[in-house]
Amino acid sequence: MKWTRGAAAAAMIAFGCVSGSRADAQTKISIGDVGSGSSLHWAAYIAMEKGFFRAAGVAPEYVPVQTSAGVFQQLAAGSLDLGSGGFPDPIRAIDKGGAMSIFRIEGQVAPYELMVKPSIKTYADLRGKTVMNDTPKGNTRLYLERMITPHGLKYGDFDLVFAGATAARFQALVAGAVDATLVNPPFNFKARAAGMASLGKSAPTSLDVPFNGYAVSHAWLKNNRPALDGFLVAYQKGVDWFHDPANRAEAVDILVKHAKLDRGECDQTYELYQELKIFDRVGGIPGSGLDNLIKIMKDDGDIDGSADLARFADVSLMTPK
Repeated sequence: MKWTRGAAAAAMIAFGCVSGSRADAQTKISIGDVGSGSSLHWAAYIAMEKGFFRAAGVAPEYVPVQTSAGVFQQLAAGSLDLGSGGFPDPIRAIDKGGAMSIFRIEGQVAPYELMVKPSIKTYADLRGKTVMNDTPKGNTRLYLERMITPHGLKYGDFDLVFAGATAARFQALVAGAVDATLVNPPFNFKARAAGMASLGKSAPTSLDVPFNGYAVSHAWLKNNRPALDGFLVAYQKGVDWFHDPANRAEAVDILVKHAKLDRGECDQTYELYQELKIFDRVGGIPGSGLDNLIKIMKDDGDIDGSADLARFADVSLMTPK
C-alpha cells in the first residue's frame, strides 16, 4: 500500500491522539461519603485540585450517602468501590459478612465538639433534653458516651433522635429542633456564630481510637490494585501538601470551594486540624488504635465474630506496590 505524505502525516497525528488519550486515561473510583463537602476529605480535595490524582492515573468521585452505615451497606452491595466513614460502621459491616477491608486511617482523632443551646450551661442540664446522634449505633455514640460518663450521665438520661450527616445535625440544632449534638468542624464554628454554646471537645476522651477511614470492596480490588495504589500515593501527597504552612491560604480556599462554607470558619478548621494532627501521611493501621475500637465493640456485644484486627483490616494494602 502506498501512502501519500499527507496521509502518513494524518495517520501519525491520529495515532498520537490515540496514544495520548491512552496515556491520559484514568481509572474512575466511586467513593461513598457521608453527606458532601466534609472537611475530613480535605487531603482528597487538595489531591484533586493540585492534579495529584490525575498524575497517579485515577479519578475519584465522592458519592454522597445519608449515613456512614449506608456507605458501607452500598459498598457491601457492590454499588461503590471504596467507602469512607466512621469506623464502627465498616467494622460492623465486615462482621456481618461484607466483603471489604479497611486499608487506611483518615482522621486519627475525633474532632467533634458538643454544641448546645445557649440555655444549657453544664452536662447536668442535658437531663430530659433532646440530643441528636448520627444513628443509634453510629460514630457519635461512642464519643458522646465518653464525654458524658465523667459527668454522671448515661444514655437514657435524655431523649435521642438521629441524623446522619454533621450538616443535618447542625441545622437541627440552630433551628431549635434539638438541644445538643456533636458536630465536626467547621460546623462547630458556625454553631458558635449562630449563638450556640459548647460543652467541650471529644478529642481529649478518644485519643486511643481512630475516628474514620477508608475500606475497599474485595470485588473491585481484585482487578484494580494499581488504581488503589494510585489513590494512596496521591492522597499522601495531599496530606503532605496540607501540612506545609506555606500552603495554608490555598488549602483554605480549596475547602471553601468543596465544602461551600465561610472562609473564616474554614481557616479556623485548618488551625484546629493542625493542632490535632488529624491527618497522617501514611494513615497506618498498626498502632492507630483500630484494634482498641474493635475490642470495645466486641465487649459491648456490637460484633459477633472474632475481634482479630486482621479480620477487618488488610495492612498489606497500606503500602503501594
